[in-house]
Amino acid sequence: MLDFLLNLDRTVFLYLNNLGSEQWDGLWLFITKQLNWIPVFLIFFYLIFKHYGWRHALLIIGMVALLILITDQTTNQFFKYRFERLRPGSDPALEGLMRAVKTSHTFSFISGHASNSMAACFFLYTILKSRVKYIKIMFLWPLIFAYSRIYLGLHYPGDILVGYIWGILMALLVLQLYKFLREKYFPNREPIDILT
Repeated sequence: MLDFLLNLDRTVFLYLNNLGSEQWDGLWLFITKQLNWIPVFLIFFYLIFKHYGWRHALLIIGMVALLILITDQTTNQFFKYRFERLRPGSDPALEGLMRAVKTSHTFSFISGHASNSMAACFFLYTILKSRVKYIKIMFLWPLIFAYSRIYLGLHYPGDILVGYIWGILMALLVLQLYKFLREKYFPNREPIDILT
């Protein structure tokens, strides 16, 4: 079963990775850098401050920072250095079969980009969904961000899928802490509904 899943992961990776072309490489290199997503974060911060005020917004931002710290550290320390899966661009079995636009000699499973972006997105979506009408559109961010990793040859789809799942699990955990702190320090706020 594991061999079947790994082969499927490689097959899907090779298909998606080989859709790329040299004329688009610069765009995907730009997309994959976290610093280039600062405008997206500024929009999120604006929405948080607009709908929750300064004190409550600082709590939310603190929770997002804690969430990213937890997700990032567990992704690297718990997964990558336990499983030691080679990145596609470092795997000799894929040499000549893929487009390695960018290479890295760290490990692949699970994707930190996917887990961090999905964790932050899921957390912020849960906080803002009752106040911002089209907030679901924010899920394009982790999808585009993660696809850049496949395009560039840095992650398999399985790395990203499990990264998404891990990010959501960590977001659910931190949402419980947020809910506790919110009820303690902002008791007059409407209750937060985590799972809808």
